[in-house]
Amino acid sequence: MRVQVPFMDLGAMTRQVRRDVDIAWEAMLGTGDFVGGAAVERFEEQWARYCGTHAAVGVANGTDAITLTLRALGIGPGDEVVVPANTFVATVEGIVLSGARPRFADVDPDTLLLTADGLAAAITPRTCAVIVVHLYGQPANLDALGSVAARAGLVLIEDAAQAHGAAWMGRRTGSFGRAGCFSFYPGKNLGAFGDAGAVVTSDPVLARTLRSLRNHGRQSASHYLHINVGTNSRLDTIQAAVLSAKLLRLDGWTASRRAIVARYRKALERSPVRFVATAPGAEHVHHLAVSLFPDRDRAAASFARLGVATAVHYPIPCHLLEPYSQFADGRLPIAEAAASQVLSLPLFPHMTEPQIQQVCNALGEVATEAVVTGG
Repeated sequence: MRVQVPFMDLGAMTRQVRRDVDIAWEAMLGTGDFVGGAAVERFEEQWARYCGTHAAVGVANGTDAITLTLRALGIGPGDEVVVPANTFVATVEGIVLSGARPRFADVDPDTLLLTADGLAAAITPRTCAVIVVHLYGQPANLDALGSVAARAGLVLIEDAAQAHGAAWMGRRTGSFGRAGCFSFYPGKNLGAFGDAGAVVTSDPVLARTLRSLRNHGRQSASHYLHINVGTNSRLDTIQAAVLSAKLLRLDGWTASRRAIVARYRKALERSPVRFVATAPGAEHVHHLAVSLFPDRDRAAASFARLGVATAVHYPIPCHLLEPYSQFADGRLPIAEAAASQVLSLPLFPHMTEPQIQQVCNALGEVATEAVVTGG
């Protein structure tokens, strides 16, 4: 019997951590530590250790992680920041909110990630930083990008919002740049029960400045001495407790994601329809399972008919969005072409065997339709 396969189902993950969260909730009610406190400090230590950095600074969300990092680094009006055009809008939003100007770059046609050549082509005399986006859970080539950034004197920042636990040549994302920015939105591989984020870094001055900026610009250990123009972007205690509970299971959940995507790839191995490629040296965590269909809308309708939910990440490159088109300097053909073809398939670590098989069967049928119709 055909099953209905949702695009995402967080229920099983929630049930797996429910007991730990209940215990943390009771403790929080007893201490009154609703914002900050021991639970936040504990998660920050755990996350820094997991990412291989000296510090992690919890913030309210992933957008703030980017915005506050740029502000803490003194990047703002008059500065340019290179960013790939095919990313979630929050990456570009953070640049503009800091006062800087995004400098859009095109991407690799196989991985859809920023390349060293793409970065080099985008640099101008006003460029001071690059935000490397580890899209869909795959790290970009951080060695090559780091070399270009170093030669040009650019600060390298990682947007790892979709890449919790991913690695390049055995080294975890977030640990290569001056800072790594993470979102813990509920649908992420490591997700909270609401909005949450963090910045990881091994720069003690940057970490100290971020802690001030997230907390109304306060000086450490002082409630009324404000040394920066800050904001309110603190990590709630309950979200930190949820993240600590989930972090214990993250590697196991990642292994499940990888196994499911391997099944999907096998279902397409004799088909011209392809998945976004995984580069040698990249340890992909598959936040999303993204395929490319020349006639994406027809494919999505066929999947729906077969009981499989899909989504699009992302249908419009950021340089073509109305608020950000003013920063575009021309066409970016690879990002634009990919935006009309990308189609994300259901992927969550607790998918059942019938659900996985349903998607694999649908993949084969929809890929065959694409060949027959010349799509």
